[in-house]
Amino acid sequence: MNMNATTEQEQIPTYPAMKGLGDLASMRPVIVVDSREQCPLVFSRLQAIRGSLQTGDYSFAGGEETFAVERKSVPDLVGCCVGENRERFERELHRLRGFNFARLLIVGSKDEIRAGLYRSKISPTAVLHSLAAWEARFIPVVYEPDPAEAARLVETFAYWAARELCEQANNLLRAGRLHERTGTENE
Repeated sequence: MNMNATTEQEQIPTYPAMKGLGDLASMRPVIVVDSREQCPLVFSRLQAIRGSLQTGDYSFAGGEETFAVERKSVPDLVGCCVGENRERFERELHRLRGFNFARLLIVGSKDEIRAGLYRSKISPTAVLHSLAAWEARFIPVVYEPDPAEAARLVETFAYWAARELCEQANNLLRAGRLHERTGTENE
């Protein structure tokens, strides 16, 4: 038996929060709505709370560093296509690249953009090309014209992303328990 391994193991603390990992099966994510979001989506299936997010408009509690949805209405999106707003928005999208799950959610449709149903002189083609470039450079873009359905989409994304984190935690726990049962150690 390697005595250094035993000494090192004795010094590694256990994580109290991990003791109840089995409870994760019944947990449901809690949506975090950024406090700067002026007209937030209304969620009907998951609880939502206000919070401060470094990036994105929506996340879930405990997943703020791995999951984000940036929401834009068509008029907001068009405003992000020009000048200083564009630079600021592209920095936001760049930050989202590091997330396990990130989406740009347009509450509106491509047809709305194509028809120029917004107050700006920027052409619909320029807006659509900006979206294509952002999707190629940064994150996927999804469209949902109905705000209630957009909220359901965020809830669905959050549920499955949180479930994936739970699976990873359970896999980590199972691997540790397997190691304890077999008594294998690194030499």
